[in-house]
Amino acid sequence: MHRVLSIVTDYDRAAARDRVALDADDRHRRRIVLTGEKGTQVLIDFPAPVALRDGDGLVLDDGSIVEIRGSAEPLIEIAAPNAFETVRLAWHLGNRHTDVQIVGGKVRIRRDHVLEDMLRGLGARLTPLETAFDPEPASPHGNGHHHGHDHG
Repeated sequence: MHRVLSIVTDYDRAAARDRVALDADDRHRRRIVLTGEKGTQVLIDFPAPVALRDGDGLVLDDGSIVEIRGSAEPLIEIAAPNAFETVRLAWHLGNRHTDVQIVGGKVRIRRDHVLEDMLRGLGARLTPLETAFDPEPASPHGNGHHHGHDHG
């Protein structure tokens, strides 16, 4: 079993030794053993939880990299007629402490019939889809997960 030494965002994905697919909840970890699609076993053991993002690379103790992929999840993509309405809808979601992902001027959330009904009532256009969910990291002063590495 290999130990994860660090997490990188800029690497040659084609050269990755293996790939691990995890949903958004399973990508928030401090310690876990993962098994890649090709059987590579890796141990993540950091002092604090990290938020792994779709496309991150886990640098192993032998220098090789295992790619993190987001598993497809049932989501709703939320569209509004203008930026003001998009912000208004996002405010309502934030007020309910809902995990959100911003993609190209639209907001994505996990499927939730109560939130979907609320959003329709507020004039949103909703499109169901199944794709990787990469929610915005929690605020550092909140009760959410700590994002332990840079994505910039």
